[in-house]
Amino acid sequence: MIKLEEVYKSFGKKEVLTGLDLEIRKGESRVIIGGSGSGKSVILKHIVGILRPEKGRVLIDDLDIETLDEAGLYRIRKKFGMLFQMAALFDSMNVWENVGFGLRRHEKMKDKDIKEIATEKLRMVGLVGVENLMPSELSGGMKKRVGLARAIAHEPEILLYDEPTTGLDPITADAINDLLVEMREKLSVTSVAITHDMSSAWKIADSISMLYDGKIIDTGTPDEIKNTANPFVKQFITGSAFGPIKIEGVDHERQLNRA
Repeated sequence: MIKLEEVYKSFGKKEVLTGLDLEIRKGESRVIIGGSGSGKSVILKHIVGILRPEKGRVLIDDLDIETLDEAGLYRIRKKFGMLFQMAALFDSMNVWENVGFGLRRHEKMKDKDIKEIATEKLRMVGLVGVENLMPSELSGGMKKRVGLARAIAHEPEILLYDEPTTGLDPITADAINDLLVEMREKLSVTSVAITHDMSSAWKIADSISMLYDGKIIDTGTPDEIKNTANPFVKQFITGSAFGPIKIEGVDHERQLNRA
């Protein structure tokens, strides 16, 4: 369903993706792990066509999005729903207006129908009676749930999650992870999540890929990744300060000797 082939992307002199290959099957739940600033969000932006590769191809349902006109790209983007890192709710809109924002903008529906759909999606994510609250009245976990309700409002085929548990305490984060698993099972969607939270990755993934130095360096089931022989992946998933992954401000030779 999603395929990136030899994708390169730079910002100024900084090379972010350096020949990245990634393939995600329909119905799969893929988690992409990697350090902060490694380019995980850049992958998501390529998948939805916000960014275009300097070299390589991005295919959605076998369509090369680089070849699509604006109308074709719009049709592709309607396949996606996205939960943003900090929920990204509009402060000036109440909860149901936030959930129904895309429906109002793209489907030209009446407010009555939009509110009905929004209320149903909020119920699906475990929120009842919050339709008229403002974002400022919500907890962090509730905001994430509202963001998820907005992501599924138009019944997408693919859900993208940008650091879904960032900023949440461990208990709330675990509840969000459970909700993501539940949504995948209920909606039968393909999902792609980026995170450096391994507790989240283990729970929501069918498969895990690690991004390092602009490429995917390992992919496997959670059990395969837990037992990997790849020293870069092993260092990342164990959270060790010592190993082949360079840490800014730390002597790398000393870091390797302590590994």
